Parts: sequence; structure tokens; C-alpha cells
Amino acid sequence: MSRTPRRRRLLPPLNAVRAFEAAARHGSLVQAAAELGVTHGAISRQVHLLEEWLGAPALFRRLSRGVGLTPDGDALLAEFGPALDRIAAAARRHRDRGGEPAATVLRVNALATFSLRWLLPRLPRFRAEHPGIEVRLTTSNEPVDALAEEHDVVIRGGPDVFHGYVSYPVVAERRLPVCSPAILERNALQTVADLEHHALLHVATMPRLWRDWLTEAGHAGLQPLAALTLDHFYLSIQAAIDGLGVAMGPTTLVGDDLAAGRLVAPFPAISLPARSYFAYLPERDPIDPSGQIFCAWLASVSERAETRP
Repeated sequence: MSRTPRRRRLLPPLNAVRAFEAAARHGSLVQAAAELGVTHGAISRQVHLLEEWLGAPALFRRLSRGVGLTPDGDALLAEFGPALDRIAAAARRHRDRGGEPAATVLRVNALATFSLRWLLPRLPRFRAEHPGIEVRLTTSNEPVDALAEEHDVVIRGGPDVFHGYVSYPVVAERRLPVCSPAILERNALQTVADLEHHALLHVATMPRLWRDWLTEAGHAGLQPLAALTLDHFYLSIQAAIDGLGVAMGPTTLVGDDLAAGRLVAPFPAISLPARSYFAYLPERDPIDPSGQIFCAWLASVSERAETRP
């Protein structure tokens, strides 16, 4: 593959850069010499060479014991140190690969609660099945077309249409009541009417959920024992796990807790429809194959969960 020629870099002598960075970090030419395995005189000559190459002002000032950085030397160290760290890290990764190709970086942006409760617990499985793809996950709730940076995969509700993006279904979702098993030991939930003896956990951003579900269940006028409103789904789910009341649980976000027995669904036959989760990929020519692999894997994980006994 041809590459666009780049302008030749004007770099200082790299041995001189290493000598300067070590001396600046230690505040001592002697200790820098010990670290790099050279003589004190060699460090001094390399620092002098760098100062000559750069020109005035000086980088070091002599102290009674050791050396100290001038303001200009301090500014240079702030740039040289991280640059040498990146070079060392790149070399280490190259050695560690042992000739294996570098992993493809896949930049994924997903909703925070979805990431926390569904995606993150499953990513180790993706890494094991696709070691050649490195997922870098960030979270936000911004619309797909309002993100400040471009990502390879964006996971949001759907289906929606965004110009310049193709979409893939990830996981379907419904919403139903969930609670801790400990709650059922204190107060039975054999019928919907029994909810009048329980506290209902609400989500501030979706205040009609319980009202809609009770209407769907034929108990629109039910008055619960108490009500508690929280900011987000992840808070209401955690409150339900902790035994504070009965929450409306999105099936995607509570599926692992139901499977592990941390939560139970007393009325599994009555649920509300919800927007599914979709993966949105920028339209590129060709479409990024690692993004397609990731989306296909997400769908397969969802299908396995739906068919799990």
C-alpha cells in the first residue's frame, strides 16, 4: 500500500535527548550515567551537544550537588519525557507480539447504563474470541450524529436513521417488574394487587412506566405502599437488588441479575415494549470489517441469551 511522503523530521541527536532526559529526571549527571551505563563525562558531553544543537537558552543550571533545570529545560523535559515513554511502550508492544500482527483498534461509544450492565461483562468473551480486535469503549448519551468525535461503532436505541450511518440490531428489550428475592419472603407478590403492599421504584426520566404497566396489567388505580424516585435505571435496579422496592426492569439491563438470582420477575407474562438497542456504523467504502465482526458478535450473544433455558 502506497503512503503519502512525509516531510523529513528535524530531530535532535537521540542519544543526547536520552542523556538530557535522564539527567533532568534524576537531577544528577552521575545518576543519569549509571542508569544509561555510560560515564559521567559522556552524559555531560551529550547534554552539551543538545544545548549546542538547540541554541540558547541553557537547559541546566549547576547546583552545589547535582544539576537543576532552567525554566526552558523544564518545559523541554515535559515534552521529551512522554515522547520517550511512548517510544518505549511501542517497542515493548512490538517485542511482546513476537511477530504477531498488531491488534485492530475498534472505537466503540455506547450508552453508559447499557455499557455498565450488559456490554462490559461480555467484552472479555469478545476479546477471547477475537484477540486481533482491541475494543476501546467510551460512554455518552448524545445522539449518534451529535458526537464530537467519530467512532467505529455507536450503540444507541433504535431503530433510527442517521445520514451517513448503517444500523445493525443488537438486542431487543422489554420492561417488567423486578425485585429482590428477599422482598418476596417478607411480602408475597402472587397477584398484581399485592403491589399495594410494596414500595415502587420510579425512574425520573421515565415517570409513566409504572402507570403504563399497571394499566397494561388491569390495575390502573393501584396505590402502592410507598414510592421512591431515582435519577437513572442503574440506580433503580441497584435499589431493587438492595431490597428497597420493586423496580421496572429493562430486560437487557436486568438479564444477568435474573439469571444469577439477584433479582426475580414476579409477573414475567406482563411487560411493556421498549426501544431495542442498535449499533450504528459510519458508512465507509469499504465498511470497516472489524465493526461488522463486532456487531455480528453482539447479535449472536443476544441470541444465545434469548435461547438460554
